[in-house]
Amino acid sequence: MVMEEKPKKLLILYASETGNAIDAAERLGREAERRGCPVLLLSVDDFDPSSLPDQEIVIFVVSTTGQGENPDSIKVFWKFLLQRNLTQTWLSRVNYAVFGLGDSGYQKYNFVAKKLDKRLSDLGATAVVERGLGDDQHPSGYEGALDPWMSTLWKALYQKDPKLFPKGPELMTSNMSLMDQPKVQITYHDVAEGTSNFSSIPGFCSGLSTSSGGKTCEFADVKLLEMQIESTRFILPGKLSGKYSPECFLKMVKNDPLSKAGSGKDVRHFEFEAVSSSIQYEVGDVLHILPGQDAAAVDAFINRCNLNPTSYIRVQANDNKEIEQSYDLRNTLKVPVRLKTFVELAMDVASASPRRYFFEVMSYFATAEHEKERLQYFASPEGRDDLYEYNQKERRTVLEVLDDFPSVQMPFEWLVQLVPPLKTRAFSISSSHSAHPNQVHLTVSVVSWTTPYKRKRTGLCSSWLAELDPQKSVLIPAWFQKGSLPSPPPSLPLILIGPGTGCAPFRGFVEERALQSQSGPTAPILFFFGCRNEENDFLYRDFWLLHSQKGGVLSEEKGGGFLAAFSRDQQQKVYVQHKMREESFKIWNLLTEGAAVYVAGSADKMPSDVLLAFEEIVSKEGGVPKEAAVKWLRALEKAGKYHVEAWS
Repeated sequence: MVMEEKPKKLLILYASETGNAIDAAERLGREAERRGCPVLLLSVDDFDPSSLPDQEIVIFVVSTTGQGENPDSIKVFWKFLLQRNLTQTWLSRVNYAVFGLGDSGYQKYNFVAKKLDKRLSDLGATAVVERGLGDDQHPSGYEGALDPWMSTLWKALYQKDPKLFPKGPELMTSNMSLMDQPKVQITYHDVAEGTSNFSSIPGFCSGLSTSSGGKTCEFADVKLLEMQIESTRFILPGKLSGKYSPECFLKMVKNDPLSKAGSGKDVRHFEFEAVSSSIQYEVGDVLHILPGQDAAAVDAFINRCNLNPTSYIRVQANDNKEIEQSYDLRNTLKVPVRLKTFVELAMDVASASPRRYFFEVMSYFATAEHEKERLQYFASPEGRDDLYEYNQKERRTVLEVLDDFPSVQMPFEWLVQLVPPLKTRAFSISSSHSAHPNQVHLTVSVVSWTTPYKRKRTGLCSSWLAELDPQKSVLIPAWFQKGSLPSPPPSLPLILIGPGTGCAPFRGFVEERALQSQSGPTAPILFFFGCRNEENDFLYRDFWLLHSQKGGVLSEEKGGGFLAAFSRDQQQKVYVQHKMREESFKIWNLLTEGAAVYVAGSADKMPSDVLLAFEEIVSKEGGVPKEAAVKWLRALEKAGKYHVEAWS
């Protein structure tokens, strides 16, 4: 009897920061399985890098974060690959492909994918196809590059080994066999069983919601909300969830407008105090906040999906080890949790847009033929651009999409798997912990815009924070994280560039250095701020001017300075880079004294314009050609003295 050869598994490793790389990797996995190829899908930090030479074929899907930085999940893997003892033939038996996700609006576009591709090649691995680079700026987002790249990949892999795809590179099986198994299963429990699991909390008050405020049993509020968050957020795919339990809970104590009413912008100064425990952070760090969702939207979603909000549920992985690994479901829900609470804390129903796969699955549950046809078209390669116009460009929410296709009734298991997870939002901290020991401050622009079809949209977290009343003591789950702006020692001269809300981290820098100057000598700070109008959005005006006065850490007397560019207050626009050129001599002197450069703000054109200004200043004041100035600044960056934190 001839033993049937076991089909080879295709290893797909992803490194994601916001979830897009997970979506792309899962799509690659589904398409491979439809061609008859088994798949092992893993977050790269779940893979042992020392076993890489044993792999025959590996597909990498990696995102680039910020200014060319690695996602957290790939940092250990990347460090391993950089070891000097690895030879040029270490990966000689490995075939690989790399697909990157990035944004060409940033200077270091898809930097992680490019450097990974080069390093794998340097270690002797063979590229099956040229690397693919997904671009957020493309009319269809990253899928504009993923679709053609996948088609090329399947053909190249089939040519290399036809056994990999028993059904051929083009042939796709009927999706129904793949549709009947969601990755999670849900067990329903009666109300008595659910509430009994929380009754052991000291001072427990029944009926608390996630935004409970003004209750007398504050300790119980904190413990209950902490348990609920820990019990629900394990469902996030891969390592997206980070730490399940919040590091602390905050309450807002100040909500002050910084921009002038009617100026077209709404920028706020928020102050928070720790409720549950003491807090620790450094200037330059980032605060992650889990926002609350609109109660009416959550109720509308539950009603639309015919769910019982008061039922208690337990969510766990289907009996499939690979699913458990890819979805981080190794720990099932410790206790049953109320269905409505699960939706509030884990599922973004009224802010994020669903992915293409959501439409594909919806098509199987549509009973109206015209809806089924439209959903199938949206999920097809031919309908990709129309789907982008309908969905991503309009930023349609899950709730809006479901309302547009009323015949669709999706099982809750599929909704749990496919509704975008409720993500934390990250903000640069704008205070010094030394100056405010039990507080953390944020400078937040309340996001709002109008879509091409005139729909009003607002940022989920910024608008939620703006509407909070400090008197109501709403509990805010929070996590602290190192940012890309390291805390500088008091002896380090600083050149800071922070237009708009980019000034946020530098408020903390100035606060800290002012405190340090009271007990010893400190190096100068030269700060360039920018906004549209002096009258409308000169953020923290009094604060900067106070520290610019005689003897202040921003004063000329101390060797520093404060320069503000008001772009719309004159006929010709003036930006921070123009002010920098005016101060080229002072900037060059500080650089030659060992100053570090910190840039923060919009990722649009500002970081590249600022870098260009530095190149011109170094060339002019240093008396060197432009090419030499570029190299000089690259060396400054490598030495850890040129830092950028930018956001879109």
